[in-house]
Amino acid sequence: MTVDEQLLYESRVRMRQAIVAGVAGILLVGAAAIQLSGPQTSVSELTVGLITVHKRFPLDVIGAALNGLGLFAVAWTLTFLFGITKSRRPEMKSFIRLVAIAGAVLAGTTAIVYAAAVAIKAHQFVTTGSQTYEQANQLTSGSGFLALPLIGQLGALLLAVGFVLTALNAMRVGLLTRFMGYLGVFVGVLVLFPIGSPVPVVQGFWLVALAYLLSGRWPSGVPRSWSSGVAERWPTSAEMREQRLKSGTSLGRPKPPKAAAKKAPPEAVAAPSASRTRAGTPKRKRKRRH
Repeated sequence: MTVDEQLLYESRVRMRQAIVAGVAGILLVGAAAIQLSGPQTSVSELTVGLITVHKRFPLDVIGAALNGLGLFAVAWTLTFLFGITKSRRPEMKSFIRLVAIAGAVLAGTTAIVYAAAVAIKAHQFVTTGSQTYEQANQLTSGSGFLALPLIGQLGALLLAVGFVLTALNAMRVGLLTRFMGYLGVFVGVLVLFPIGSPVPVVQGFWLVALAYLLSGRWPSGVPRSWSSGVAERWPTSAEMREQRLKSGTSLGRPKPPKAAAKKAPPEAVAAPSASRTRAGTPKRKRKRRH
């Protein structure tokens, strides 16, 4: 595909991908907010946990479904970003796209299946038996049930790697600004190690910001690589400093011209005058008194 054909393709699908990225961010944040609502347990006890899950299972299932859809949209977004990055950097490894897709699909599917499985186990616990700890432990100790969180963690690991590598390479070819590139790397870390709020605010912000960039309305202007179709490497800090020095600017302000050394005109430079002594000074005539 030639550069012109690539740019034509991107202009045709960019708005669609902007919508997909924005929806992904909204779904991830909305799903987490739904799962945090409703009744919650304040103690970490298996029987109490199953009873609480039974009371709130619709919220958990709906939240897991929205989260899964959001992760599928993330996979679509990362696939698109990978494709346009590879068109500008052909040596980019193809496994990155596969890792991102596999991670998002595994994490999203596992979240939905696990939420449904927990809801079923909670319903069985509440409606049958004597609701003892032994019964709860028996319901939740199956190998398949215990394997679901591990599969979800594997999906999160793959998705984190996909986020980091895709964002880094997109920044290197000039499709993402430095801010968006490094923030994308941080988002990948947060996928694997959630820090702070359980609501993925940073992930949602990055996806919505990416949607804004794809729509062509970035505040500081869309990076040049979007219009040139080739890699536009961002200058390093040393190169930017050198450019500022060459253009006579410092910290974004014009560098004031150096004041020219003031030279006295030749005629102003005179030989040092001889010190005036009393002998060389004309005497004033004294007025005689009559």
